[in-house]
Amino acid sequence: MHEQHDPNCIFCKIIAGQIPSKKVYEDERIFAFHDINPWAPVHFLMVPKVHVPSMAQLAPEHEVLMGRIMVLAPRLAMEQGCRPYPEGGFRVVCNTGQDGGQEVHHLHVHVFGGPRPWARG
Repeated sequence: MHEQHDPNCIFCKIIAGQIPSKKVYEDERIFAFHDINPWAPVHFLMVPKVHVPSMAQLAPEHEVLMGRIMVLAPRLAMEQGCRPYPEGGFRVVCNTGQDGGQEVHHLHVHVFGGPRPWARG
């Protein structure tokens, strides 16, 4: 099992309210907030409140948590301004490790959306 909180992790500090963020959603297991450097008109992050460094450390006990993130993503995407499927939609990305482009080592899922083309991604 992983630590509940890493005192040196920027996302743990955001979840704890020690660093300000523009919150999108919060429940007992998940915190979602706008990316400070958005790549698309809609760009927010969904993070588990428990400190898991990346997808590489996921274990069977995380199935419900990750399922919750995936089921919640479409609802939050629509609430944040993404257009409905199939003309609209969104992208879900989870960078893992250095080769995968992960910059913050606290598992996080990016949700991107809005009219194309985007600046990046």
